[in-house]
Amino acid sequence: MNKNIRIVLIAMTASVGVVATFGQQGGRGSGFGPPGPPPKLTKIRDNIYVVENQTAKLSDLAAYGGNATIYLTDKGVVLVDSKFERIHDDINSKIKSLTNQPLKYVILTHNHGDHSAGAAKFEAEGAQVIISMRDREMRGHTSGDTAVYFPAERVVCAGDLVTLPWDDIPLIVNYADGGNWTDWNHSIQEMLKMDWDVLIPGHGPSIDKQQLVDLHNRMVRVIERFRALLREGKNQQEITQTLLKEFNWGSGPAAGVIAGMMTELR
Repeated sequence: MNKNIRIVLIAMTASVGVVATFGQQGGRGSGFGPPGPPPKLTKIRDNIYVVENQTAKLSDLAAYGGNATIYLTDKGVVLVDSKFERIHDDINSKIKSLTNQPLKYVILTHNHGDHSAGAAKFEAEGAQVIISMRDREMRGHTSGDTAVYFPAERVVCAGDLVTLPWDDIPLIVNYADGGNWTDWNHSIQEMLKMDWDVLIPGHGPSIDKQQLVDLHNRMVRVIERFRALLREGKNQQEITQTLLKEFNWGSGPAAGVIAGMMTELR
């Protein structure tokens, strides 16, 4: 397993447990407009559901946070990511609509508040919060990202290594938290080698493997074009205008990473 991707492998049979481990920010925000209605519950498998925002836009991200995945077993529930604390009661009600089993574990894919801020409240209610101790050694969206893999169900939760839709919540690396495009590329390549059918991103609807291939290829083209523009001596404004014109990438959250990319990709 490439060191640039950390996988939590989940195998649930008679008991609940993590059997193997391998190697956007908090606040309601402003300027995104009013959010849509509360998150919805989407069935992925008979025992896997996603609490996802009804519209995959920045306004809903700022209000509710990222995707949270519910994994049901007859011994307890595993939650992957916790959204914001303000949506805690809504997540709990959705879990209780599916099972009488208690929430046993909350696994965090990374430290950003839209994925982790609600964890403390679940922990206070008795759940164990899990994040890899080696999380900060790997770089991608942040300096450390954890993917959660359900092999029997052929489902993987990617956190913000994958975000959708392209036009509203573009793929970015967070340089302030140690993100890196080179390692993001390696991480996605390793993820594509895994045996799965459904990928649950950090934001947006679930996708299949071909859709991840297409998304990865599109972002790689952005990165390669960026490097070519740097070689041509283009400045930040010229690079941004070109990427927007050719790929519709470089505005919104992506605008904030252009300067960091000019340093990383030289």
